[in-house]
Amino acid sequence: MAKVCIFLITVALIAGMAGCLLPSQNLEIQDWYDLDAIRNNLRGHHILMNNIDSTTPGYEELASPTANGGAGWQPIGTLHPWYGLIGFEGTFDGQGYEIRNLFINRLDEGYVGLFGGVDGGGVIKDIDVVNVTVAGDYYVGGLVGKNDGTVSNSYSDGNITGRSRVGGLFGDSTGAVSNSYSTGTVAGEGDVGGLVGLNARGAVSDSHSTGSVTGCHTVGGLVGSNWGTVSNSYSTGSVTGDEGVGGLEGWNYGTVSNSYSTGSVTGDVGVGGLAGYNYKGIVSNSYSTGNVSGNEDVGGLVGTNVMGSVSSSYSSGNVTGDGHVGGLVGFNGDDGTVSNSYSTGSVTGNWSVSGLVGVNYYGSVSNSYSTGSVTGSSQVGGLVGYNTDTVSNSFWDTQTSGTSTSDGGIGKTTEEMQDIATFSGVGWNIIAVAPSETNDAYTWNTVNGVTYPFLSWQPVQ
Repeated sequence: MAKVCIFLITVALIAGMAGCLLPSQNLEIQDWYDLDAIRNNLRGHHILMNNIDSTTPGYEELASPTANGGAGWQPIGTLHPWYGLIGFEGTFDGQGYEIRNLFINRLDEGYVGLFGGVDGGGVIKDIDVVNVTVAGDYYVGGLVGKNDGTVSNSYSDGNITGRSRVGGLFGDSTGAVSNSYSTGTVAGEGDVGGLVGLNARGAVSDSHSTGSVTGCHTVGGLVGSNWGTVSNSYSTGSVTGDEGVGGLEGWNYGTVSNSYSTGSVTGDVGVGGLAGYNYKGIVSNSYSTGNVSGNEDVGGLVGTNVMGSVSSSYSSGNVTGDGHVGGLVGFNGDDGTVSNSYSTGSVTGNWSVSGLVGVNYYGSVSNSYSTGSVTGSSQVGGLVGYNTDTVSNSFWDTQTSGTSTSDGGIGKTTEEMQDIATFSGVGWNIIAVAPSETNDAYTWNTVNGVTYPFLSWQPVQ
């Protein structure tokens, strides 16, 4: 009997600490006190009934710069010493309302955000977190620190600061994220993203970020590191960092599709207009238009592509670097593949500089082309600067590039590059279309004699 009593007492204590094993209560959230009560109802189904901000009851006590001894808001969720984070498992429906002026300053803590964590089965939807100031150690986001659930139709706007795994909307995601975006300035050290710090096995879709992002390593306009999927998403803010810096993602280990970035990107190593590093990842049907500058492994779309694939994608921004500099990919190696892709921006560097791929080291390039001007000192190529493997059925414009040499590929005049026979003759999946029309039954379209080939998923030319 004594053992049974001890067991029941232990369960009760854990339940009280977690707020998730006791019978849940559904709340209508009208002020900060109601919002704070969610931490004791982690499995409830809660609804925000109105906007709440610095004038709403409970702000000074719970979410202001003077709350909790200057630490501000206590993130929802319980960090248990035995079980780790016990996060939100219920449903929070913001109904499109805003939570404004949230303040958190917890640089020595992890799992920092309005919600410290969302567990599997948890749902956060239709909520706008506006003008937030959030600082933490790791797993830091304006809305959710660590996400294993689903977040949809939500956005974060404000200043997010952390030492690692920092995101404008999520610090770490292993669940699903859709129809969400963030704006504002994000600053941190590693795994820094305008929307998501770390997307681990999760899904980010129909989302975007517009704020500038600054960090040290693994810095992305939308996602710092992605191990899951990013689709139908974009970023427009400038991105600045050191290693692994991308307009959309810093590091990609997963899949990116139907996405784009337009902001300028600046870094040192592994710098790309869309992704800084693509390691065993997949990039498809995506593009970047922002200017990119760095030192080594600098590309208009991807800085470094190792054992990954880049397909049906393009870049148009200007690229500047020192070595391994390419209009599309800076360094493509170790079975990395580039196919059915192109670049049009100017490229300037010192060594291993090219219109499409700076270095192709035991990788492959196929059915691709470049048209941008190329300037460098050594190993300068219209299509590829330095090549040790396969470059097939690929071309560069000798007139617009200003160079007649390349370590792989075939040089053509502008007139030849706009002739469908150049590409159909080597087996490209291409068809001629009328102006302002596309035929998505083919990978490539072209207005014969008028345009260069373009991808059928692109907006009409």
